[in-house]
Amino acid sequence: MEIRARLLSGQWFSHLPVSFQDSLLALARERRLTAGQRLFQRGDAPCGLYAVLDGAVRIGAVSEQGKEALLSLVEAPHWFGEICLFDGQPRTHDAYAVGSCTLLNIPQAALLKLLDEQPLYWRHLALLMSHKLRLAFINLEQLSLLPAPARLAHRLLMIAEGYGELEAPRRVLQLPQEQLAAMLALSRQTTNQILKDLQGQGIIGLAYGEIEILDAARLRVLATL
Repeated sequence: MEIRARLLSGQWFSHLPVSFQDSLLALARERRLTAGQRLFQRGDAPCGLYAVLDGAVRIGAVSEQGKEALLSLVEAPHWFGEICLFDGQPRTHDAYAVGSCTLLNIPQAALLKLLDEQPLYWRHLALLMSHKLRLAFINLEQLSLLPAPARLAHRLLMIAEGYGELEAPRRVLQLPQEQLAAMLALSRQTTNQILKDLQGQGIIGLAYGEIEILDAARLRVLATL
């Protein structure tokens, strides 16, 4: 019951038919990762659908030169890993635990069998993937059109609102500056300077590994500039 309640705090799971919720939970297995432990890496075979119950998972890739592209920081109660369900192709990126975390895993074969039996459920997985595709297009547009401060402000708001998954926005984000910089394709120095400027204006507060949103309205105005 506790797992269901945790997942129901997210938009996607809470809008599923109860029969699909029940089926997913019946197939699910809990998995715990330690800090820095790899869940899967680019090129791995599909291993099913995941939900974060506690902690966070970083999704990204590292170049041969050691430069990291951090695409997403997946926190509870978000789901991820659905792309491989549709095409059966290997994983496109790496996934590592940020600190210790607890995941729910729906194994690939078992979920595909369920979807063969109940093909109407495919639509719900398509909605999960289309939501992320929409966010990806928004981020690409911002990367091309918006100045760095506006991009940073918008990303902070998106994280606070759980990328549309959380009903009540969070005020304090557990987000190291180097991770935020990697998400925005900015240098650590540029990111730090923008954050310091926002702190000086009283829009955010900074602590070790944390960013507190003090004035969401002013941050939203900055995100549209």
